[in-house]
Amino acid sequence: GGGGGGGGGQRPTDTRSVPQGLVSKLLHLHFKDGKTKVSGDALQLMAELLKIFVVEAAIRSVRQAQAEDLACVDVEQLEKALPQLVGVPGDFLRGGRPAPPTR
Repeated sequence: GGGGGGGGGQRPTDTRSVPQGLVSKLLHLHFKDGKTKVSGDALQLMAELLKIFVVEAAIRSVRQAQAEDLACVDVEQLEKALPQLVGVPGDFLRGGRPAPPTR
C-alpha cells in the first residue's frame, strides 16, 4: 500500500501544532526570572519554530537512514541528523553549510 508519489522533497502540509502549554513550560525552564511572561504571539511563534525543527529533524533522520540503506529510522539516525540542525553557534554567519548524511 502507501500513498502518493515520491514527493520530490516537498514538505508535509500538516496543520497540527505544538501545544502552547508545552511551549510555555519549555521556555520557562530556561528563564532565570520565574516571573517572566510570554505573550500569546510569542508562544505561537515558538510553537511554529519548534514544529519546523521537529519536522526537519524527522526528514533528515529519514534521509540518514536511506543513506545507510536502512528501512527504519532509529535513534542513531536522529543523533547523526541533530548536529546538522543545531550546529556550532556562528557557523551560519561564517558561511557554514549543513553536513551531508554520513555513511
